[in-house]
Amino acid sequence: GTPIENRLGDLWSIFDFLNAGLLGSAKEFTSFTKRLAALPHNPYRPLRELVQPYILRRLKTDKTVIADLPDKTEVKAFCQLSRKQAALYQQAVEELERRLKKVEGIERKGQVLAFLVRLKQICNHPSQWLGDGAWNPEDSGKWARLREIVETIAAKQEKVLVFTQFRELTRPLEAFLGYVFGRPGLVLDGETEVRKRKELVRRFQEEERIGFFVLSLKAGGSGLNLTAASHVVHFDRWWNPAVENQATDRAFRIGQTKNVLVHKFVCRGTVEEKIDKLIESKQQLSKDLLEGGADLLLTEMNDEDLLRLVALDLNSAQAEV
Repeated sequence: GTPIENRLGDLWSIFDFLNAGLLGSAKEFTSFTKRLAALPHNPYRPLRELVQPYILRRLKTDKTVIADLPDKTEVKAFCQLSRKQAALYQQAVEELERRLKKVEGIERKGQVLAFLVRLKQICNHPSQWLGDGAWNPEDSGKWARLREIVETIAAKQEKVLVFTQFRELTRPLEAFLGYVFGRPGLVLDGETEVRKRKELVRRFQEEERIGFFVLSLKAGGSGLNLTAASHVVHFDRWWNPAVENQATDRAFRIGQTKNVLVHKFVCRGTVEEKIDKLIESKQQLSKDLLEGGADLLLTEMNDEDLLRLVALDLNSAQAEV
């Protein structure tokens, strides 16, 4: 399982159920972890030593656990923004800056979350945000990068899983990949009936002509065995690394006979680079408790830090507005 998904409180909740009182009350635990975070070296070691006797962790990557499981390699697939994407992105950032001056409290949090989604939609494809139904491949740097990757996969007659957190993106991706592969693939999202899921999995696993499977992250990210795929594409990124890892494990699991290559799409110079760093930080938080590691302190951002997070760096994005 995954003891920590978003915050240290996840760990407290588990232990409060299994061994109530071991980590104190929620308030005491929060105070304790704040004191640990202020320590200069290996700050979470006391907590790690406290919970270690109760945690039995087995990783698929440990060859002493599963000797015959192939390797998994994760790579960043960096993408450029098209001019249309860059223009829409900059407009959104400027609008967010104006909104932040007018809202506060719960309303501010809602606005921030809404704009983060908007920016990620623009990074995927302008049509996802505009809702114009155009989906022109040349309008999206991610579309171009995806084509480069899947053309190689198709040429090798290998299979790929493509995950997105947005249900509305699954059908456009299916159409685009069908064009690149020269034949149709499969789609699974929140609207897919439960009785049809087993049949989709069977077809992907058994039918050689089916080269790709597009899945919404929440609907298809767990409980499926898709070891026919040796490639996994995370077309857009989730805030929670545990959810991404579970999705990757649809292919990287017992029964896999090929090495698995995981492609994580990131638009340079955008909030996606910062999200990527946040994901890595969350992973480090989990490692810090379970394996030891560097310190991590997540705090709520003020307006200045938030605008710095979402700001468009044209030099990195390699686009012109």
